[in-house]
Amino acid sequence: MKGQPDIWAVIPVKETAAAKERLAEAMPRQLRPGLALAMLEDVLAAVAKTLDGSRGLAGIAVVTLDPDAQALAQRYGARILSDDARGGHTAAVAAAARTLAQEGRSGMLQMPGDIPLVGADEISLLLAVRRAAPSFTIAPSHDDFGSNAVLVCPPTAVPLTFGDDSFYPHLRAAQACGIRPLIVRQHGIGLDIDRPEDIRSFAQLRSHTRAQAYLERHGLAQRSHEPNGAVA
Repeated sequence: MKGQPDIWAVIPVKETAAAKERLAEAMPRQLRPGLALAMLEDVLAAVAKTLDGSRGLAGIAVVTLDPDAQALAQRYGARILSDDARGGHTAAVAAAARTLAQEGRSGMLQMPGDIPLVGADEISLLLAVRRAAPSFTIAPSHDDFGSNAVLVCPPTAVPLTFGDDSFYPHLRAAQACGIRPLIVRQHGIGLDIDRPEDIRSFAQLRSHTRAQAYLERHGLAQRSHEPNGAVA
């Protein structure tokens, strides 16, 4: 790919006090904000390793109003965006895409904050294999339902709509815009932590992540192997 890319990672983060409500059966409310922040730091650390103005990402933008998430993001040199931060994942990403497009950025890599296994090598691969703009590159969730990383060049080339079943709709959206989507399946990006069964799958991998350390510190990794997987 010739020319210097100006692609930004965009990570929407909801307020951590209400984070991960679907994990209620696996862990108590008071522990869920800490897990959300641990996972976010795993993602930020991976993204930060790819910051390279000539070959990698040009910057990180975190869309959030949560003060803890903002403080963590700033430790990794991220820019904080607040437009539509409370509007849900789709609205937050759309607002960030508009901002980047207005600034003349060449692309946007949307990533969630709950994929703690993501590696810098996976991100670099997405950037390396992207096609010439306008282009659309997507890494789905492990079950081919979710859209766990979406690289759009330019940022508003394809409208993004997120939800539990967004992968195939995103492929159709790209095609409707006259763009042939490129699918890149990645193990780390593919495992997002949304449901109790995701916690169990993740904990069994014994990864060297902040999220794994958090689960072990609070006795959640051991409980995840039990039939119910719940913590009182």
